[in-house]
Amino acid sequence: MLLIVPADPMRPRRPDPHFAPEAQAARGAGHQVAVVDHDALAAGRDPGRAVAAVPAADDAVYRGWMLSAVGYAAFAAALRARQVTLRTDPDQYRRAHELPGWYATAAALTPESRWTVGVDRTDFDRVRTGLGAGPAVLRDWTKSAKHHWHEACFVPELADAEAAWRIATRLRALRDDDFTGGFVLRRFEPLSGVEVRTWWVAGRCVLTGPHPDTPGELPDAPVDTAPLTPVLAALGLPFVTADLARHADGRWRLVEIGDGQVSDRPSTMAPEALIAALT
Repeated sequence: MLLIVPADPMRPRRPDPHFAPEAQAARGAGHQVAVVDHDALAAGRDPGRAVAAVPAADDAVYRGWMLSAVGYAAFAAALRARQVTLRTDPDQYRRAHELPGWYATAAALTPESRWTVGVDRTDFDRVRTGLGAGPAVLRDWTKSAKHHWHEACFVPELADAEAAWRIATRLRALRDDDFTGGFVLRRFEPLSGVEVRTWWVAGRCVLTGPHPDTPGELPDAPVDTAPLTPVLAALGLPFVTADLARHADGRWRLVEIGDGQVSDRPSTMAPEALIAALT
């Protein structure tokens, strides 16, 4: 396996400090490590030059900062020109990274959701009324602004059209150039306890641990990943994360699926454990 990580912007031949522990763990396990210019990739500037330090490899895994689906496709194309094959192809990345790509397969395990294509008010009102009354959680296709919960994430009442649109407008402003796809409205479900992040390779759960937002906390009850196994098998994605939380009624609910390459590792998870799981 070749592990590809972002370069340190100040010392471009070295891994970004955030991913340096994983790079070190990969080298310690006998794997090659290469760095890329993430800022250039994210900006769409000369992806060929951004990956110029990557050697040929037939099984490469990226562990780094988030890229848009378009940016990832350009990244993959630039690597192919250097005879490098990413384990996760661009279509698989998009399906894991964007909620519309995985929602239908996982709908029974996750809150009811509807979304727009773009940011038109009429389309937003259509999905809002289609979801019905009651509270909801708002995000775009890839991410929420949950740290701005009351102003840009939580919609107390879908029937209040003006209040809902104010929250949507604020989300759009906060996400700015990172806003992706359109608005997603998800029916609010009462959850108890902390989220957990599960890691899946080739449809098999290989690690279960804390969520990066609460790295020192785990739920009191054992995590039940069994209902997710057929879902991940059906999606056919090579490396993903699935975040879970317990509903107030005790059921485990899927909060979201993400591409494992750009999912953050909690600080309390040993990087060696993740590298071992990948191989």
